[in-house]
Amino acid sequence: MKKILVLNGPNLNLLGTREPAQYGHETLADVERLCREAGDRLGVVVECRQSNWEGQLIDWIHEAGREVAAGTMLGVVMNPGAYTHTSIALHDAIKGASVPLIELHISNVHAREAFRHHSYISPAARGIIVGLGVKGYPLAIEALVRVSEG
Repeated sequence: MKKILVLNGPNLNLLGTREPAQYGHETLADVERLCREAGDRLGVVVECRQSNWEGQLIDWIHEAGREVAAGTMLGVVMNPGAYTHTSIALHDAIKGASVPLIELHISNVHAREAFRHHSYISPAARGIIVGLGVKGYPLAIEALVRVSEG
């Protein structure tokens, strides 16, 4: 069975307590449960990871690229958090590893502060889901499965 990696960036470990009016009351554990349930429905294994460290996220993207090349992984769903707006290094890792990636944001970043309107990740992503709350995670997993089918 093929795998999908779900990566969550900085501060997403605070889901449920961080600005619940903006991000909701669901925790990261709730998100991971939603992701695994979506994987079960779609016939893929979903592995979830979170890090506040940019380098760790880059290493996981490189690892995912090797697994995609080996045929054991479909790709990555990633909520890069604030690194969306700052990390050329994550952009380069996604491109360099040739990993299919769906960029995901819980809030509608385009309806927020101007600095959140630009994404360094979007040009490297296969697709983008924004503003649907944590319900966007299962949709992103399904999207990755569907685009990998050709």
